[in-house]
Amino acid sequence: MSPSPELEFTGERFTPECVREIAYEHWHRYAWASTLVEGRRVLDAACGEGYGSHLLSASAKRVFGVDLSAEAIEHARARYGSEKLEFRQGDVTRLDLDDDSMDVVVSFETLEHLDAQDAMLTEFRRVLRPDGFLLISSPDKKTYSDETGYRNPYHAKELYRHQFEALLGRHFPAFRLFGQKLMFVSALWEIEQGGAATFHTEDRGRVEHGPRPAVPPLYFLALAAARDGLLPKLPPVSIYSDREESVYQHYNDEVAKHIRAGHLLAERDAEIDRLRGLLEASD
Repeated sequence: MSPSPELEFTGERFTPECVREIAYEHWHRYAWASTLVEGRRVLDAACGEGYGSHLLSASAKRVFGVDLSAEAIEHARARYGSEKLEFRQGDVTRLDLDDDSMDVVVSFETLEHLDAQDAMLTEFRRVLRPDGFLLISSPDKKTYSDETGYRNPYHAKELYRHQFEALLGRHFPAFRLFGQKLMFVSALWEIEQGGAATFHTEDRGRVEHGPRPAVPPLYFLALAAARDGLLPKLPPVSIYSDREESVYQHYNDEVAKHIRAGHLLAERDAEIDRLRGLLEASD
């Protein structure tokens, strides 16, 4: 990776200088995708800063990163450009790519940023070879926005699960739905299928066991193709972390700060009581 200035983080797109929770979520998606692209031609649609395209290019035959932002593309070319990796400025609803030219299309956290969602998936289906497949993600409006009260100013159209599935079904008749949520690790699991893993969840002193987490996903990821036989086989569960355990370390640091603050408050209160006692004794 060649040295280059960091792309400013505005909240619209992820940059690899971000840490902890947001890093877990974004890196996990591309790490998951990287296991499926070996030897394939890949489109990273709305590639942003380029970190994900760069990660995919380690195993892919060739990766094309496309983004609407000229600034992001210029940055990506300077930071990640290589023989296997090409960055182009372009609109994901009007791709400057030939029909049937890609083995895989990857588009993470793009869908919710535009209204023309059917147009985007139409383009993905057009550029995919008949035996190709799509990896796409989108936040679940129910858990991402409704239940938190959070409104992302960069999101144009968030989808509920049934809307996401209906959109996929119009363009890719076969798909498997996965969920993702940060739980000190980033967990990604298949929604409908179980087996192969057991999740243990504590609830008020009781431990529940199941083939999937007891909590709902915050994001949906889908693996889609024209028919079932074209969907590559994947384990139903994927877990992502970093070697430094940065989220857990941050949690521990915050707890330590609260403990130290509690000690300081206790010492202050004790000193106030001592001084109050001295004042009362001098009266």
